[in-house]
Amino acid sequence: MPKPLPDPVQPLTPPPAQPPGRLTLDRMTTPVGQSILVTDDQGRLRVLDFGDYEDRMVRLLARAYGPVSLTTGAAPSDIRQALEAYFAGEFSRLAGIRWATGGTDFQRTVWQALTTIPPGETLSYGLLAARIGRPGAVRAVGLANGANPVAIVVPCHRVIGSDGSLTGYGGGLPRKQWLLTHEGAVFSGGQPNLF
Repeated sequence: MPKPLPDPVQPLTPPPAQPPGRLTLDRMTTPVGQSILVTDDQGRLRVLDFGDYEDRMVRLLARAYGPVSLTTGAAPSDIRQALEAYFAGEFSRLAGIRWATGGTDFQRTVWQALTTIPPGETLSYGLLAARIGRPGAVRAVGLANGANPVAIVVPCHRVIGSDGSLTGYGGGLPRKQWLLTHEGAVFSGGQPNLF
């Protein structure tokens, strides 16, 4: 009798990150505007967001870890160098950035699956849901994608509508379009839609 296949969701789900002891806030100028980097005392990226969304970033940190205090300081040089290399066209450098998140098991599964979408490629919400073994969870995948705290490194911008159109992005559709164009992805210029 053949062995049953393992649940495809379980191997993808990273363990939840422990609440950080100390969080350091850094800012970095990028071609898509000022980016906010929040790292923990182990040198892992906890948040990559955009300066014009700092209030949202603070709310999401509090939701994930409870009340937090951010200390202004420099992010580890390897993180900054990898991001600079990404913006210079060395897309594979993002894979070397260590990151950790809170979130539910389902969210972390979606976020981990996002890292399997290569630069220059896109995936629809439906295909992403199927990839994690939950083809009926398209809307839940969209919500998890939208709650991703580590933009660019966990490339939620690579998820587009099933018709190839750009859909919502926490950093705004112009940034999403810039990132996808920078990576050489093909998408339609259709009207943005939710799914």
